[in-house]
Amino acid sequence: MKKIVHVLFVCLLAISLAACSNATKPSSTEEQKTADIPTEIDKPVTIEFWHAMTGNLEKTLQTMTQKFNDSQSNINVKLVNQGTYDDLNKKLMAAAKSHTSPVMAQAYEDWMQDYINNDLIADLTPYIQNKTVGWSDSELNDIVQVFRDENSWNNKFYGVPFNKSTEVLYYNTDMFKENNLKAPTTWAELEMAAQTLTKGNVIGMGFENAIGLNFPTWVQQAGGQFVDVDNKKVSFDSEEGKKALTFLNDMVNNKKIARLAGEDNYMSDPFSRGDVAMYIGSSAGISFVEAAAKDKINWATAPLPAGEKASTQFQGTNLVTFNSADDQQKLAAWEFMKYLSSKDQTIYWAQNTGYVPVRESALKDSVWLKYIEENPKYAAAEKQFDAGYFFPHLDGAFAMKSAYSTEIQAVLVGKKSVDQGLQDAAKNTQDALDKANK
Repeated sequence: MKKIVHVLFVCLLAISLAACSNATKPSSTEEQKTADIPTEIDKPVTIEFWHAMTGNLEKTLQTMTQKFNDSQSNINVKLVNQGTYDDLNKKLMAAAKSHTSPVMAQAYEDWMQDYINNDLIADLTPYIQNKTVGWSDSELNDIVQVFRDENSWNNKFYGVPFNKSTEVLYYNTDMFKENNLKAPTTWAELEMAAQTLTKGNVIGMGFENAIGLNFPTWVQQAGGQFVDVDNKKVSFDSEEGKKALTFLNDMVNNKKIARLAGEDNYMSDPFSRGDVAMYIGSSAGISFVEAAAKDKINWATAPLPAGEKASTQFQGTNLVTFNSADDQQKLAAWEFMKYLSSKDQTIYWAQNTGYVPVRESALKDSVWLKYIEENPKYAAAEKQFDAGYFFPHLDGAFAMKSAYSTEIQAVLVGKKSVDQGLQDAAKNTQDALDKANK
């Protein structure tokens, strides 16, 4: 979407690895750590929160932060916009090297893997399990499971979910009505709709330029496995992987019923102009599409069409605290994390941004249910929780994503054949995984 950097990396496998689904009881060592943390802010403290929110997303975060600051007198959260996600990542790494890390930041799970390996971010388990400032088991388990698991490494929690989204299908309702079409629910229906809607200057289907990053979703939808986590082996160079890439390549290059965003940068622009009848993009872009499409087209959203099975990546960042912070700053950060992830605030965030609530109680709350009834465009994302997955916790995840996305992209822009691109993607991805796990 416009101004949203689709670093929102795709992710493989279902949620079978990571943490168990229920809150775990602390060991005696963990109980001691829990007892050792401060539970009271004893003097005013200011903490910096580095983020990459833009446009209405940043305005909403500013409103929420101001409300938090005004709600008490001892904690002042200072927001620092660091540009794009790529900018934020680079600045966080530079700050770590120069020992100038902020107290808090947004972070993707593959960034967190590197931070954990280098002992840069705090284990939040002592805060979560503390009887005074923590969450009860029910409060912890109220976090949607895919987000809870994503933030857990060996039963230790290093992050709190924040801006979470997934891909949805955006479609032009007038074009669909004119052609007697319904929102597609399968690959076959998606291809048929794209074929029907491609006429004149209109292309039926659109994909973001970052589609290569989303290739794991298509492999899993085809019934395949993207990576064997236990054995650290890439497994998408398979019949299912070829089926997925062939399907995409046929639509873009052979049948020419789909296109990438190309020079438009984000597919929301050609979609809002009426040049593309439907496209797949992040649910976090809803507010951007609303602004761009106003008084131009009528549109709606739907869950991703499924292949052999439904599968969708839940993307977005988590909240982390850096170990360089002192105990009072860490406690202040934990209080702000609790606030941002509380039921009322996650509903407010979702209502104003297009991200999804991160708590089960929020999804069932009358305020949220009324909101999505009145604003059905926001309902498609949460309908896919059962099919949701996240990138597995693997060393080298960032390099892996760069490796396979580059090669898949080369196929879709016509530079490589399906067979060659898939083979090169598998080799380069395995090399990145092997290098990181020597």
